[in-house]
Amino acid sequence: MLRIASENTVLKMSPNNKPVLSVDSGSTVVFETLDCFSNHIQNEEQLFSSVGWDLINPATGPLFVKGAEPGDILKVEIVDIKVADQGVMTTAPNMGVLGQIVSGETTKIVPIKDGLAIFNKKIQIPINPMIGVIGTAPQSEEIPTGTPGTHGGNMDCKRIVQGATLYLPVNVPGGLLAVGDMHAVMGDGEIVVCGIEISGEVTLKVTTVKGKSLPLPMLVEGDSVITIASEQTLDDAAKMATIQMHSFLCDQLKLDVDEAGMLLSVLGDLKICQVVDPLMTARMEIPRWVLEKYQYEMI
Repeated sequence: MLRIASENTVLKMSPNNKPVLSVDSGSTVVFETLDCFSNHIQNEEQLFSSVGWDLINPATGPLFVKGAEPGDILKVEIVDIKVADQGVMTTAPNMGVLGQIVSGETTKIVPIKDGLAIFNKKIQIPINPMIGVIGTAPQSEEIPTGTPGTHGGNMDCKRIVQGATLYLPVNVPGGLLAVGDMHAVMGDGEIVVCGIEISGEVTLKVTTVKGKSLPLPMLVEGDSVITIASEQTLDDAAKMATIQMHSFLCDQLKLDVDEAGMLLSVLGDLKICQVVDPLMTARMEIPRWVLEKYQYEMI
């Protein structure tokens, strides 16, 4: 199977990144990923400050998809996620929601055994591996891999898991897809700026979709269809995710503007992805059966 090794990483989503692999639409590729600390923290004596921001959130890639042109959609199916046998968590002053409460730096090594994260002697958490950073290159600017946006990036959405399908914009020829920042498990909010950070392998099937329009980024996972938005404030992110879903209902399902709003008010679930990155990220979820009632199928 086609594979991109973990030494091929970028720290910016950029149209200037040189692709490390070129594939046909419909190909399946394995991305070997480092954790968000570039695998530099291996024991609890090593602290976040020992890594340096220039090594945070490496993304493996980028991948060039032949025939993908600006205006197309890149359909990314998450076929499989495998994680390493231990993850890392850190805290540090002035970082995250509790940054004014945390008094010092700490590191926790979290073993992964038999599908469980061994948080401490009393708490073992079933893992739910997810991708924190996944995105395409912006059209002209360079965006750090730690920042989310309309291109995807560091969305830290815990619904980006095995079996999900993510739709991303193609802004430059080939799309230039890059992936990283996996978590063995993470709660909505990611309040201390980390989940259980972990390295591993992600298997993705990438397909170019032409002549279609969706509010991007967009995600289908389990029984839900999800719009994702990142803005300066959480309020603005929540509003944008809602507006994007409303637009989808009106444009694709042909609902009346008012009826679409009412439907979202009774069936839509507005949730937080993360509140700790340079932009805040929220998502709006609706049940997938709504699309089925209108005989609409996702591309």
